Amino acid sequence: MSKRRLPAARLGDYMAAEGQGSSRRTGREEEIPMHRLSINSRASHESAGMSSTFSIDTPLMAATEDLDEAATSRVNMPPLDLDAQGSSGRRGKARTEPLNPQDNAFKKSRYPANVVSNNKYNIITFLPLVLFEQFKFFFNLYFLLVALSQFVPQLRIGYLFTYVGPLVFVLAVTMAKEWHDDHARRKRDNEANSQRYTRLTADGCESIASSKIRVGDFVLIEKNQRVPADMVLLRTTETSGACFVRTDQLDGETDWKLRIAVPPTQKLGDNLDLFSLHGSVYADAPHKDIYDFVGNLTIDSGLGGGAAEAVTVPLGAENTLWANTTLASGSAVGYVVYTGRDTRAAMNTGHAKTKVGILDSEVNRLSKILFVVTLGLSLAMVALDGFKAVWYVTLFRFLILFSSIIPISLRVNLDMGKSFYSMGIERDKEIAGSVVRNSMIPEELGRIEYCLTDKTGTLTRNEMELKRVHMGVMAYTLETSDEVTRHLRTNLRDRVGTAADGGGELAAAAADGDDAGKQPALARGHGKARRDMPQRVFDMVESLALCHNVTPAEESGEAGDTHDARAGVAVAKPMAYQASSPDEVAIVKWTEHVGVVLAERTLTTMTLRLDALMPAALGGVGTAPLLAYDILQVFPFTSESKRMGIVVRSRLTGEIHFIQKGADAVMARIVEYNDWLDEECGNMARDGLRTLVVGRKRLTRQAYARFEDAYARAKVAVVGRADAMRQAVAEHLESDLELLGLTGVEDRLQDHVRATLELLGNAGVRVWMLTGDKVETATCVAVSARLVRRGQLVHVVAGLRTAHEVNAALETLRTLSDCCVVIDGDSLQVALDFFRDEFVAVAAALPAVVCCRCSPTQKADIVRLLQRHTRARVLAVGDGGNDVSMIQAADVGVGLVGREGKQASLAADFSVLQFSYLGRLLLWHGRNSYKRSAKLAQFVIHRGLIISIMQVVFSALFYFAPIALFQGMLLVGYTTVYTMAPVFSLVLDRDVSEDIAMLYPELYAELTKGRALSFKTFFMWLLISIYQGGALMMIAVWLFDTEFIHVVSIAFTGLVLNELLMVALEIRTWHRWMIWSILGSLAIYIASIWVLPAYFDVSFIVTPAFVWKTLVITAVSSVPLYIIKLIRRIYAPPAYAKLT
Repeated sequence: MSKRRLPAARLGDYMAAEGQGSSRRTGREEEIPMHRLSINSRASHESAGMSSTFSIDTPLMAATEDLDEAATSRVNMPPLDLDAQGSSGRRGKARTEPLNPQDNAFKKSRYPANVVSNNKYNIITFLPLVLFEQFKFFFNLYFLLVALSQFVPQLRIGYLFTYVGPLVFVLAVTMAKEWHDDHARRKRDNEANSQRYTRLTADGCESIASSKIRVGDFVLIEKNQRVPADMVLLRTTETSGACFVRTDQLDGETDWKLRIAVPPTQKLGDNLDLFSLHGSVYADAPHKDIYDFVGNLTIDSGLGGGAAEAVTVPLGAENTLWANTTLASGSAVGYVVYTGRDTRAAMNTGHAKTKVGILDSEVNRLSKILFVVTLGLSLAMVALDGFKAVWYVTLFRFLILFSSIIPISLRVNLDMGKSFYSMGIERDKEIAGSVVRNSMIPEELGRIEYCLTDKTGTLTRNEMELKRVHMGVMAYTLETSDEVTRHLRTNLRDRVGTAADGGGELAAAAADGDDAGKQPALARGHGKARRDMPQRVFDMVESLALCHNVTPAEESGEAGDTHDARAGVAVAKPMAYQASSPDEVAIVKWTEHVGVVLAERTLTTMTLRLDALMPAALGGVGTAPLLAYDILQVFPFTSESKRMGIVVRSRLTGEIHFIQKGADAVMARIVEYNDWLDEECGNMARDGLRTLVVGRKRLTRQAYARFEDAYARAKVAVVGRADAMRQAVAEHLESDLELLGLTGVEDRLQDHVRATLELLGNAGVRVWMLTGDKVETATCVAVSARLVRRGQLVHVVAGLRTAHEVNAALETLRTLSDCCVVIDGDSLQVALDFFRDEFVAVAAALPAVVCCRCSPTQKADIVRLLQRHTRARVLAVGDGGNDVSMIQAADVGVGLVGREGKQASLAADFSVLQFSYLGRLLLWHGRNSYKRSAKLAQFVIHRGLIISIMQVVFSALFYFAPIALFQGMLLVGYTTVYTMAPVFSLVLDRDVSEDIAMLYPELYAELTKGRALSFKTFFMWLLISIYQGGALMMIAVWLFDTEFIHVVSIAFTGLVLNELLMVALEIRTWHRWMIWSILGSLAIYIASIWVLPAYFDVSFIVTPAFVWKTLVITAVSSVPLYIIKLIRRIYAPPAYAKLT
């Protein structure tokens, strides 16, 4: 593998953090454990009970090529048996496999295949699972028993097809939908599994599909490529063996993570040299914890150099590349240790489950009530008949005769309605690109009470931008950045002259080294003496350009082609930046924008290019002067310290400066007294900006020498090393810093996020933000996105470790009714462990909740906890692989098609392109789906009830005999060709217009109460059915007493006309297809009178008496209901009626 210079500053900064003893950080941030690296010290760790390790010496680390024989433990250490530890979440056993793929003799089936699988069924389980899912509902089980009863001759009533046909049709439609949805999931999985990767072999490289990767393979990963399996990092293109990965698809954190290649394999000359090694790799049992890994790499032979003993290198999480992470820098070679379901990503992802909508559950519950009604009517018939002879056979025959009370066509209509709603969502141009992946739950969109959303990539773009810089007397924004450039140019030109002259003077000063007598004017004016505004601006910009962990890389060309160290100038070219924090990249990009560019950085030096001095006439093209600095110390940002600092020495002047930036709460006691910092920090925070306070302190040579001596002593301390190092920094550096200014960085939100969150809030949907990011970051985004309303209290619960502390925090929260609570992952875990019910009871009542540092498992746990406690419908939305568990656990899962992949989109029920689509998805499509299905379900139940009531009256008139009133084609035609199209056309109805639904989101809150389909509305329809069925049958008998032989055709005609009229009365917004369906069904019925002479006497039907008496029957059964409905609309109108 080719070598190139390491972006060493970041590695040095990262290692320096270990020098401060931050081996264990708050939250989930990974670092190299203290027993792995020792910075600036060769003190033996054996005294602390640690194994021998390798060291990297001195703060000015010349190169990382010094990782030689001391880099690894040359001991024969047997692999640890971790299976006996019983770690929670572990699955399977620890494994030891040959390092060289040519030595691998194990069977490939020994470990899971490396495949992504989101499908619910396979060829064997499809039929059993689908049938189980269908018949676990009482609704379908009842019709199965009714259909089976028709195979018993004594119980058969009418045609067998009348009962078996509809059930078979419903099951066929359901299985077809399930097969289609699962086939689509499998197809998407195949696309992911067929992605191509490069596998190294002894003969060279070969391209293979992701699904073909096996444990023990050497896989080459390129920059910006997704890691396909869990791997141990063996080599990178960086000489040091370092690389960065993006883990936002795994843990939701936006910061890049540093990974270190195993030193012995990194030092090999070429990738193919890996095949000369012989040894083994030990890995502990697969488990969920993405921040923990225990393993050993043992090399028995092949290293060369005369090494006789085996080399065993301990492996930790910093030596791994987990599946679903993305390589952010260079390329890397990894050894595969876990595949498929054994990977950390898969173990943190829940299995797909069959989701059942609340409306389906309500219909199933109503079907049980209808069965009780059926059983009661059957018992009443048998009882009134005096329980004669074999009464139990008669009872069963009545049960079958009245089975239409529970209409099997309800299942067909609801499923067809779901498909229609899904098609409407996908064809909506306002939310173009939306995909319905689960067509069984569109009604759930109308019942959502809680929305749990990810942050990174969902609410935000993860694109940081420096919005404001405040320096006490002046504030600058992006719009006024040209003023900053003008101040810089004025300051520099006053002292240097032209850009070309400045370059020569800088070069001369660099050649003279630290001779203070020959300092150029450019370097003067850094003290606390009175300075003008241009000088203050330069000091602020210079400090921002130096105090960070950013590494530059030119977008084109090599560094050697653009820098002339001898002349002290460089060709101005666009720069690209890499850093673990996007905030710092935003700040460095701003300094580049105003004319001070980070041109180069190594482990020990930093170079700034002064583009502000280039003549404007050149249009940004030409040469610019350089300023060079030595990096003496770096103190990286940690969640505990909330600040980062750097000590630099100017090569021009020899001046040493300690520059520090951090949170205002911490920096306020470090900088000198001022009267504006608190006020401006509050102003920026209210605007949702992340604030950083920047301070600087000039150090004399003697002062720095005293600090260096104290710091060196602290770093070799065996007990209390971290505290001693922090004390040395605080005592010698962190006091009386000059306050230079304040920065405000914005994490750019997705389009229309603020408006959507406001819309959801007004609709009564409580929004929770679950993120893997830091507390400070999440809080700023919550404020910026208006998740926290203006003036609303933000209560932070963080750093709690004991049950007592969490209990006290919950007591405080109970007194805060209108606030947004922000809780970190560790505190959340303690709350879930000890006060699960108490925590969710308090949090569920708050208007907004922000959970930070959440693992994927915690996100899913919160969803399930909220569902169980509130009994409310929960929607989860995310864009990354770390959101899949949450999405699958929620009642409705919405996946965004993100930059880093489609894992969330593929696993979700609904896939959208933007978070802002949620507003329309819920308020319009959710409303229509729920209201239409509720009306459709009740009307179909009414259609079955009314014919059963007529059957009851008919049987009572004929001495309680179990004889069918309507048989054969009449019964089949009633639920199909005669009424199906008009009834199903109700899915086109809408109670309010699209504009009204979006303009008044408060209307949505009414839906969550479930009033459209409730016991109240059900019993109203039950009474309507009893009245209409009784009226139709009784009046038909009364009016046609002399022609009783025609009662069937009389009653059936009145029934069909009544149902068509009822459909017309229920419609609120007419559609042309509704009119055609009603008129078409009426025409079909009239035509069938001549087609079915066995059921109709045409000569009798065409008489005027039949016509007017049938119209009277229909009017008596329908008109009173219309009058009642009209009165209710006048005196008790629904909420939406006032807006239309």
